[in-house]
Amino acid sequence: MPWRDDPETRLWHQPETLDIAFYFPGWSPRLQCRSLLMQLSLSGDPHDNMRHLIGILIRGMTYDGERWRLATIGDWQPAGSHLPEIHQIRELHQMCREMFSLFPSQVPPDQVT
Repeated sequence: MPWRDDPETRLWHQPETLDIAFYFPGWSPRLQCRSLLMQLSLSGDPHDNMRHLIGILIRGMTYDGERWRLATIGDWQPAGSHLPEIHQIRELHQMCREMFSLFPSQVPPDQVT
């Protein structure tokens, strides 16, 4: 549920997503951001009442807005003005693979190295 319940917030309500935020106590030079916003896109099967994870979008944020984003579509590579370090990108890929393993899978996610 959104933190605020007003017409503008309800306009952006997406019941097929799960939003998770990670706030750091300060600046993360390795991730080039102050927080991570993760949106899990889900699909449901009306016959078995199961949710399937169909994609993940991770955004690296600062007070100024988005610095980079990584989506589990295509080559899983981050795009933006200030990208995370290579080791951190690998860790983000691993985190995404682990998120896919938590949900029943219709199609296995791309294998990224």
